[in-house]
Amino acid sequence: MKVPAETDFAAVLRLLVAAEVEFIVIGAVSAIAQGLVHTTEDVDVVYSRSAENIHRLTQAMAPFTPYLRGAPPGLPFTFDARTVRNGLNFTLTTILGSVDLLGEVSGGGTYEQLLPFTETRRAFGVEFRTVSLDKLIHLKRAAGRPKDFDLVARLEVLRQERIAAENAAE
Repeated sequence: MKVPAETDFAAVLRLLVAAEVEFIVIGAVSAIAQGLVHTTEDVDVVYSRSAENIHRLTQAMAPFTPYLRGAPPGLPFTFDARTVRNGLNFTLTTILGSVDLLGEVSGGGTYEQLLPFTETRRAFGVEFRTVSLDKLIHLKRAAGRPKDFDLVARLEVLRQERIAAENAAE
């Protein structure tokens, strides 16, 4: 499989929306949707683990040859509903780029647990559900990864700018 140099965020998001997959964007793509200028290599989504949603997800993604990112070439891997039901979190390489499918995420839990902390945003020409700015900051802190420290600081500045703008408007 030829892996693209960059992930086609718009194509991945359009694909999931068109297939009516229940998902929430988290991570750097969520930060971009919130208005932060940032670069990233993958799309991170938390997906509903219902049988119907897993079926829609796997049917939508299958044509784009998902394979475990970082796995040795030739390692047997079948991306289907059974695999997703038996697993939880998948870091994948596809012909559209890198996609992380998360059944559960540190600091946020499952799709159903995150749902109350979401909003609809438009980015990359696509409308999709993403976590709120406050929840994104919480998730990034909970991940505790050094690579996220700068992003958390920048997200907090964005939050303060929004608060200041709201106060000025009153």
